[in-house]
Amino acid sequence: MIVQISSGQGPAECEIAVSKLLEALKVECPDIEVLSKHHSRFSGGLTSVMFETGHDLSELEGSVQWICKSPLRPYHKRKNWFVDVSIIGEIEEICRDGDIRIEKFHSGGKGGQNVNKVETGVRIIHLPTGITVSSTAQRSQYQNRQQCMKRLNAILNERERKAKGKQKNDAWKEHTRIVRGNPVRVYEGLNFKRRR
Repeated sequence: MIVQISSGQGPAECEIAVSKLLEALKVECPDIEVLSKHHSRFSGGLTSVMFETGHDLSELEGSVQWICKSPLRPYHKRKNWFVDVSIIGEIEEICRDGDIRIEKFHSGGKGGQNVNKVETGVRIIHLPTGITVSSTAQRSQYQNRQQCMKRLNAILNERERKAKGKQKNDAWKEHTRIVRGNPVRVYEGLNFKRRR
């Protein structure tokens, strides 16, 4: 599961809360692997962080509240800081060599005596996506297979590139959206102790 914690448009205290929440979650889920993070202008803060974990954190989606006197502005009256937790849709895994079915067929057309006797045409079906590519341009089955794999890889790489672009776009949309009130979790104090 890919998760993003974001301070949205919140002040520096929210950026500190992002960092503290990440540390608290690392204790809960030791397998957390940080994929990207954006540091705040202030030491120890993060405007956003995206990480991957095998744990199911779907109940954490929403806003998380941190109740604490501002560590940066001692005379500030506000004590409630909110950060957003979003589950980012995962990129579909694309298999490059496994999960394919290869079919051979007679090529037909020009090419000499071989053409209708030998199965030189190749069709490759990528089973997870249903993408089919075929080649009959070359005179040998091996060359046609190579040509098909080249085409299939180009198609799959393009799909992956588009999926990554969509994931980044989704992550940015989530970064700017924070719903205050009705938090899914509440933490208190500088030691970031979980209240509920």
